[in-house]
Amino acid sequence: MKPPQVSVSVTDLTLRFPVYGVDAKSLKKNIARVAVGGRLGASNTGSTEVTALSNLNLNLRAGDRLGLIGHNGSGKTTLLRALSGAYEPDEGQIEVRGRIAALLDLSLGIDPSATGVDNIRLRGRIAGMSSKEIEEKMDEIAEFSGLGPFLAMPMKTYSAGMQARLAFAVATAVEADVLLMDEWISVGDADFQKLAHRRLLNLVERAGILVLASHDTELLRLYCNKVMRLEGGVASEIKDIRRLDELLNAA
Repeated sequence: MKPPQVSVSVTDLTLRFPVYGVDAKSLKKNIARVAVGGRLGASNTGSTEVTALSNLNLNLRAGDRLGLIGHNGSGKTTLLRALSGAYEPDEGQIEVRGRIAALLDLSLGIDPSATGVDNIRLRGRIAGMSSKEIEEKMDEIAEFSGLGPFLAMPMKTYSAGMQARLAFAVATAVEADVLLMDEWISVGDADFQKLAHRRLLNLVERAGILVLASHDTELLRLYCNKVMRLEGGVASEIKDIRRLDELLNAA
């Protein structure tokens, strides 16, 4: 378990995104409302905007395992990205104490023209690892990927499965105090999936705090001790995972 100073604090978080080319009175607006899940309105400049998250409050401490539920477009991924530092709040504050690992997009930072080894370095830097850390873990990452001599070849020569294995190996090499995940990652063939599951589980166990967005309720019950529902960018109260069904059945 990580030391107790590991924490996530979110106060009155609001995030808005402009929607260009959407007439407030048009059919497009109605379609956009369904697609994004947030609330559409007019910005100060007169353009249409989506309120992706609205006045969200969240406090997590070491040992917390928070599951996020809600329909597609409800704001789960937006919240994870905000916690990772990818989005700046329009209103409110986000304070994260501890090292963050965001397993949100395994393809982020992959250069198809570069070799597997170069992509390990590139993806590792994007994940927040220092050059020294990457070099120290290079052999372990390479071995786990199982790609052998292919690591000296450009990524564009890889199959989709090979690319996913390399990206997963790098992403899960990060030591994290706060682990952010958008669905549980499953890559590769059956044999590699078993190895990947154990590796991911070890990463989760070492993290002080886990925030996992998923539609898999059994997975949430297995790995989380708290749950919060998002709908249209509005968050419910955080509840014990034993009250998951209560949130699922909420209007």
